[in-house]
Amino acid sequence: AELHVQRGTIVTVFVVFYALTSLLGGYASGSLYSKHDGRSWIRAMLLTANLFPLTVAAIAFTLNTIAIFYKSMAAVPFGTIVVVLLIWVFVSCPLCLLGTVIGRNRAGGSDNPCRVKRIPSPIPRRPWYLSPVPIAVMGGLLPFGSIFIEMYFVFSSFWNYRVYYVYGFFLLVFLILLMVTACITIVATYFLLNAENYHWQWTSFGAGASTGLYVFLYSVHYFTDKTNMTGFFQTAFYFGYTSIFCVGLGMMCGAVGYLSSAGFVKRIYKNIKCD
Repeated sequence: AELHVQRGTIVTVFVVFYALTSLLGGYASGSLYSKHDGRSWIRAMLLTANLFPLTVAAIAFTLNTIAIFYKSMAAVPFGTIVVVLLIWVFVSCPLCLLGTVIGRNRAGGSDNPCRVKRIPSPIPRRPWYLSPVPIAVMGGLLPFGSIFIEMYFVFSSFWNYRVYYVYGFFLLVFLILLMVTACITIVATYFLLNAENYHWQWTSFGAGASTGLYVFLYSVHYFTDKTNMTGFFQTAFYFGYTSIFCVGLGMMCGAVGYLSSAGFVKRIYKNIKCD
């Protein structure tokens, strides 16, 4: 309850928590990139450290400019922006670099469960619904369905100022989301491999990440039917903050989908003996 006493406390907690966990993000990025025989590890580290923060910063800067133009109290003071920038430069980026170096050194080389051909095999033509894009788009339907009802209460708490207090149920729904995402992406990967298409990596990520797309589409419905917001200012802030939430949710679900599919692929191929 103390988090709601002072304005901006929750956002501050999120920023600090994200900065401190950059070490884990860099470690995961460095180890996965090394296992896939990546050579441009500096580029991978820069993407890990900057992709999501710069996306959020671009949206937040646009919203803050709009708030200043309308002389709203929602405008973030310049001092706060400087503090967040310093946390990102001197805490998040160094920790991400350290984690990348540690993960790259500890991961070693490729850990494929069997020998991989040097010359890629041709991918046969299949029906359109067995191609990567439709599989990825349809993959987010069931994960979104598992959180559909809870999204109403979350949006109502944030935008209609209703008190949200069922945190235990929210944790249960979150765990169900992770399990459903893992199962659906494994099924999507199986369909893709069964169609003799070995490009499953980005498809598994997209199958999980598309959940964020469906949440954003639901936010459009919620905005038009459940709120009384009007005008450019309210619309910009609603879809701006919702976009940040959906991007973060999509990246999280995409990571869960990829890791689940990677474990599944290693499991089914590890018993294959190659001459």
